[in-house]
Amino acid sequence: MADEEETNEYRWESGYEKTWEAIKEDDDGLLESNVAEIVARAKRKRAALKATGAIQLGMMRHLFVVIDASECMFLQDLKPTRFLCVLKLLELFVHEFFDLNPISQLGILTTKVKRSEQVSALAGNQKKHIEALQQMKDTSCEGEPSLQNSLERAMNGLKNMPAHSSREVLVLFGSLTTCDPGDIQKTIKSLKENNIRVSIIGLAAEVRICREIAKRTGGTYNVLLDDHHLKELILNQVQPPAVAGSMEASLVKMGFPGGKPGSSDGASDSAADHAPAYCLCHIENETSCLMGNNSGYNCPQCGSRYCELPVECKQCGLTLVSAPHLARSYHHLFPIKPFIERTEVPEMTHCFACAKPFGELDPNVYECENCNQIVCLDCDLFIRETLHTCPGCASDPITAQMKTN
Repeated sequence: MADEEETNEYRWESGYEKTWEAIKEDDDGLLESNVAEIVARAKRKRAALKATGAIQLGMMRHLFVVIDASECMFLQDLKPTRFLCVLKLLELFVHEFFDLNPISQLGILTTKVKRSEQVSALAGNQKKHIEALQQMKDTSCEGEPSLQNSLERAMNGLKNMPAHSSREVLVLFGSLTTCDPGDIQKTIKSLKENNIRVSIIGLAAEVRICREIAKRTGGTYNVLLDDHHLKELILNQVQPPAVAGSMEASLVKMGFPGGKPGSSDGASDSAADHAPAYCLCHIENETSCLMGNNSGYNCPQCGSRYCELPVECKQCGLTLVSAPHLARSYHHLFPIKPFIERTEVPEMTHCFACAKPFGELDPNVYECENCNQIVCLDCDLFIRETLHTCPGCASDPITAQMKTN
């Protein structure tokens, strides 16, 4: 029991950690080799976190991002201020989110003066969200935040979403207090009943209610160390979470609109021929988008015209996507199997993917169990995070033919 109590002591109760002793000079009096070893160790740790096996991930995500806009966001522990730093990182997050989840939807909320306001509704247009974030730079940060009002507003927008999609909330919380109108425990219970996952990133210190919300809804809770750590925490939310065990597979009706209406040579009477001249994306704005006959995308079900994909048709509710969007989301359903880590193979001196010679700093190499090709640590991470397909399997005609069949 005494040993267990010693291991569970708080960080400030432990002795000094001489972290500077980890950096040592080499024989030439340089630190480059030691720094490279530390970087390689961090990459191995990152690869171990990514090698989770074939876990099924959701293709369609509905995510609300809640930004704390209270007076504490004017603090300058993050440069230039917490609020501006968060907005800049969220622009990158929105771009990466739709690049990895092209048929998902995202919305933005803010909380200040004990209220919650909607900045942008759930939509799949990343330009719209980035413009909204850029316009928020002149927003005044004032008052106290309200976690309950923000979660209630996000829950009202997510609870009617289809069961085959994931419902998520990401909260960027900089305050140490929250001013709520009622019992937040009832809100947490409702979030859990509606299968809404709440993840929170703290910008100050750990808050007990934030950890409880994340734990009970199946989300994550982290507190940043610095701006680089904040960027890492935000970009970790780009990867979709694992599908819940209760989620059943279902067929989703989608439309693949054509880029051009029917040819005028033949006597065609399709819905695309009667499409309106104005796109429905901007029909509510003052500056409507007037498109010609050869531009835009026509809904195959009702003929409504849109200037960008993916989008949900405002007339018939059909989800309009293109084939590349589905192809980029396919790896969520069938992720690549983790490569086998081995010690350096003597007969293999170069990485199959990048042709870089294997170095001494990272003696381990990674082998694909299907094509038995050997790659380095950097390529293993790139294949798992970005490429989502093994270059050895893709270049082998026999393996590629087996996958297509």
